[in-house]
Amino acid sequence: MTGLVVVGHGTRSAAGVEQFAALVERVRRRGDIGDVEGGFIELSRPPLTDAVGALVARGHRALVALPLVLTGAGHGKGDIPAAMAREQQRHPGLSYRYGRPLGPHPLLHEALEQRIDAAPAGADRADTELAGADRAGTWVALIGRGSTDPDANAEVAKVARLLWEGRGYAGVEPGFISLAQPSVPAVLERLRRLGARRIVVAPYFLFAGVLPDRIVAQSAEFAAAHPDLDVRVAEVIGDCDALADLVLERYAEALGGDIRMNCDTCAYRVLMPGFADKVGRPQRPHDHPDDPVGHHHHRHDHHDHGHGSVAVVGGGPGPDDLITVRGKALLDAADVVVVDRLAPQGLLAGLRPDVLVVDAAKVPRGPSMAQEAINEALVSHARAGRRVVRLKGGDPYVFGRGHEEVQACVAAGVPVTVVPGVSSALAAPALAGVPVTHRGVAHDVTVVSGHLPPGHPDSLVDWAALARARGTVVLLMAVDTIAKIATVLIEHGRAPESPVLAVQDAGLPDQRSVPARLDEIGAVAAREGVGPPAVFVLGPVVALATTGPTG
Repeated sequence: MTGLVVVGHGTRSAAGVEQFAALVERVRRRGDIGDVEGGFIELSRPPLTDAVGALVARGHRALVALPLVLTGAGHGKGDIPAAMAREQQRHPGLSYRYGRPLGPHPLLHEALEQRIDAAPAGADRADTELAGADRAGTWVALIGRGSTDPDANAEVAKVARLLWEGRGYAGVEPGFISLAQPSVPAVLERLRRLGARRIVVAPYFLFAGVLPDRIVAQSAEFAAAHPDLDVRVAEVIGDCDALADLVLERYAEALGGDIRMNCDTCAYRVLMPGFADKVGRPQRPHDHPDDPVGHHHHRHDHHDHGHGSVAVVGGGPGPDDLITVRGKALLDAADVVVVDRLAPQGLLAGLRPDVLVVDAAKVPRGPSMAQEAINEALVSHARAGRRVVRLKGGDPYVFGRGHEEVQACVAAGVPVTVVPGVSSALAAPALAGVPVTHRGVAHDVTVVSGHLPPGHPDSLVDWAALARARGTVVLLMAVDTIAKIATVLIEHGRAPESPVLAVQDAGLPDQRSVPARLDEIGAVAAREGVGPPAVFVLGPVVALATTGPTG
């Protein structure tokens, strides 16, 4: 009979490892499959290579590899198949059939229903379990792991709906503990506003682990802040007969060639809005510390692939609420945040207590972290298996040196993604009421770095051509050079009376606008004490300001 290798992701939780092993033993005791082993692709023992090696040593040359995952995200779609391909290289002649993820499935829904109904009340509540009649007054927050794969997140939402249908609960709302929104507190707050008085938080997880523990902690924190609510947390699905039944069913499907994978909304095959970087992405195996190849790889290439990754995120011009939704989700899931001085500092207060914050500030004429040191910090933390967010002000690709950091990650073999941000080049004028383009007034806008003054040997700006242009000019990093820039622009033909607006601390409580003529802006900026961060807007659009300058 074809052997079965049950493949888990791995966890730092000893209880989770024990539950996985217990399930493998439960399946083995059933006797329906002649030979069963289980292993992990990372974090936990035994590694997958030991499980496959044991089956091969007992004479198996054909296996079923069953991913013990609930949704078809990156682990099931890429990481486990890549790990099995490595096993085929180790064991020439080995073949395997691949099973599909466990969920959604009625057996899982019934197990979730049982966990929800058995969720204990707090110590100050008289009742201990839900009676059937109580379901009408019970709202459920179904909390999944969260993924950067939209298809996997959608499956959690589908399970939430299937749990709601026909079971009599007041409602079931999906949420996520990492990488995706809505978060646990956000779901609980939504249910509270919908009028919920009793909420059961149901972790959509197979076994115990760090993330289920985090769900418990966040639920307890919300409950403490809302003592009028009855907030309960259900157990994970865990080792049980229903789960063993489902493993056997998936095994039989794989043997029969019936895997029914949904590829129509797979972000690795189909261009999904916001996930273009995933299409065709190579899939590589995780490195397990007890896997000889993985261990060797760790010593030399430091986790070419794994959980370690870098996201270069544009935080916007300063206010906390001008970061993108995707950027905020990555920030919430980060283990390490390497932050700029001009990034939205208020967002740091909302990070988890265990998040490491690295100050990468570059203060004008003050302390500065070298770019090489920043690059090394990103790479070293990612190689250690951490999710790193490089939080930058504005947009990382607009005078932010963001691509240098991306190049460093690519050169080191570290997975990296870029999340655009709202650049101050456009945001500062807008927040001061100035459109950088306007029909009949300006049909072009040029964004220029004023870090190097005209005449500097390293400057790449054609100041003479800029002076001849008729549109809008936006100058960044020009506080120290604005007087020289204005002089050169006038020398090459820009009208001395051209209106200029200096916008300092755009979007922040201390935002102010200082107007001047081009031939006076240097003196006015010095007299008014304009300091960084400031943006200078030059051109006829300045006269269109709706909010009016403030000093």
